[in-house]
Amino acid sequence: MNVVGGVSSGVKRVLRAVDEFQQSHAPLAFVYGVVKKFGDDRGSQLAGLIAFYGFLSFFPLMLVVITVTAFLAHGNAHLASQIQSSALSQFPVVGKDLTSNDKALPGNGFGLAVGLVGLVWGALGVTQAVQYAFAEVWHVPYKDRAPYFVRIARGLGLFALLGLGVVVTALLASLGPILGDSFLAGAAGFVAGVVVSIGLYLVVFQLHSPKQCTWRHLLPGAIVAGVGWQALELVGVQLVQHQLKNASQLYGTVAFVLGLISFLAFVAQITLYGIEINSVRVQELWPRSLSAPPYTDADREMLRILARQEVRRAGERIDVAFEDA
Repeated sequence: MNVVGGVSSGVKRVLRAVDEFQQSHAPLAFVYGVVKKFGDDRGSQLAGLIAFYGFLSFFPLMLVVITVTAFLAHGNAHLASQIQSSALSQFPVVGKDLTSNDKALPGNGFGLAVGLVGLVWGALGVTQAVQYAFAEVWHVPYKDRAPYFVRIARGLGLFALLGLGVVVTALLASLGPILGDSFLAGAAGFVAGVVVSIGLYLVVFQLHSPKQCTWRHLLPGAIVAGVGWQALELVGVQLVQHQLKNASQLYGTVAFVLGLISFLAFVAQITLYGIEINSVRVQELWPRSLSAPPYTDADREMLRILARQEVRRAGERIDVAFEDA
């Protein structure tokens, strides 16, 4: 019994020393504060929700893109081939399948109509999930959250913005093949894609963050999310295609779906970490304790914020007290 107690005491001393070290070093304390808050906000569940609805909206989006592309390239086989081998091939996970034949992409009014209906249906889910994630990460009280039809309007605008961003960054990433597989052009396209991604994330963050947040407040998270998205887009397709290269037809179909869902989950987590970075920075929710109690000031403030978030009616009040205060 004494041996167990001694080991437990030793572990506590080591943990306390590590905790003091991370709290006394600002970069480490900030990183741990972001990771800790991600857990407090149930970030993995929020990312899963976004990935699920993102999966539902992805295929209708592809149908619309293919149909519109076919209309734009009608009568110009060379243009259609260029678009196929460059822009569409850059779409995460499914790009290879979109360009698996050398025929012009089919397009008709019925296909576009079906795609648009499916896209709107799927878009409402993913944009609602994204807005819900923003509200959770910024801990907006339930009574202050936007009503249903306002969320719908914002969601449609958000989805259009995100769809435009995917298309633009894919086109920029394809500069190498378009200009003769030039390494310089490809690198320039990647850098330009990073800049565009950061800009789009910054706009999205500004539209869905508290009004007191300035562009400067939101820039760090946008940079992390934008760079992360471009890096994931760069390596994600090659990784999935490598895994599926020798798969059977049945296994390849299943793995294809799982790969796409995994990719969307990574994108959602990258986005959420970008939001968390801004939230922790603006609200000064760091340093956090590894093993509270004792609580840091940031720990106490986080607990207060989580409690106040539950206010659902005007006039309702929630107070938080600590026994060791």
